[in-house]
Amino acid sequence: MLNNKVQQASPLMVILAYAVVYIVWGSTFFFIEKALHSFPPFILGSFRFITASILLMGYCVLKGYKIFNKRAIRDSIVVGFLLLFIDMGGLIWAEQYVSGGVAAIIAAAAAIWFVILDKPKWKENFSSKSTIAGLILGFCGVILLFVEQIIASKSSANKEITVIALVIMVLGSIAWTAGSLYSKYQKKSQKEEQEDLHVSVKTAWQMITAGVLFTVVASLNGEFARFSFQQVTPIDWFNISYLIVFGSILAFSSYIWLLSVRPATEVSTYAYVNPIVALVLSYFFSSHAVTSTQVIGLVIILVSVLLMNWKLYKNNKMVAKITKTTIADRRKSIRLRNQRDAVIRKDIKKTEVAN
Repeated sequence: MLNNKVQQASPLMVILAYAVVYIVWGSTFFFIEKALHSFPPFILGSFRFITASILLMGYCVLKGYKIFNKRAIRDSIVVGFLLLFIDMGGLIWAEQYVSGGVAAIIAAAAAIWFVILDKPKWKENFSSKSTIAGLILGFCGVILLFVEQIIASKSSANKEITVIALVIMVLGSIAWTAGSLYSKYQKKSQKEEQEDLHVSVKTAWQMITAGVLFTVVASLNGEFARFSFQQVTPIDWFNISYLIVFGSILAFSSYIWLLSVRPATEVSTYAYVNPIVALVLSYFFSSHAVTSTQVIGLVIILVSVLLMNWKLYKNNKMVAKITKTTIADRRKSIRLRNQRDAVIRKDIKKTEVAN
């Protein structure tokens, strides 16, 4: 799925899919922050993933996809636990105390953990100067955000809860990485590959896993006992509906489709756009201030992600084409400049002889 084979696709559909992945995924950080005004964090996760899983599984049934496979469901439970419960649960809880923009920047730094935890790639990763430079730069960016958030906290109690929220988001990113690597390195026989479930079905099982776990936690920590539907404002019903339909179903489906029709390295550029979208929404539509330090931290982390993925990007056909064109244009410019200088020198020499 994550290869660079490209199928033919309508350019308009590709543009629309990129718009969804870039903008919708980036906006989910903002809508989580807003929905938390009416929904406690684990109830928010429960409603979001239970509803999304029912809708997605219903779609899969209508399409006639195979629904049950013991191994595939087991793997989906593990991935759903790590990606959608641990990571997303930590993110939702943390956004009670930090802005969606800051949360998106921390999420963009997940590339750090892929380099550190992907053991089969250690030799390749740690022999690359650009990867090591990106790793160091990424840590600097995360530390800068930690310091900025701590300084911005007005009391020692606020500082403590802010640090806890940031640490939980980092741990969530590690869980996301672990789940992704678990999924990547699962070995399957040819028979198991043939009997495997459709990606939409596995995604639905992942959402069911997360939804059940969010529901259990919300029941045990008293959120359901304190919650009342009357306290939910109309705008927050819209916010959670947006997260369910656009964030959990449409954006993910667009992402999976893009991977089948565009190079994976090109599709991965959503990681550069999402935090920018989140910061813009946070700046214009929330009470959180977007500081220059946050912008600097974002730039540092995005550059670090670029460096850590540079070997992939430079081998991408589109990037190679752009680079080749740029080099050719530069060489042509230098050649024309040298020719022009030669003509000028010749004219000067003629003038000197004539005088």
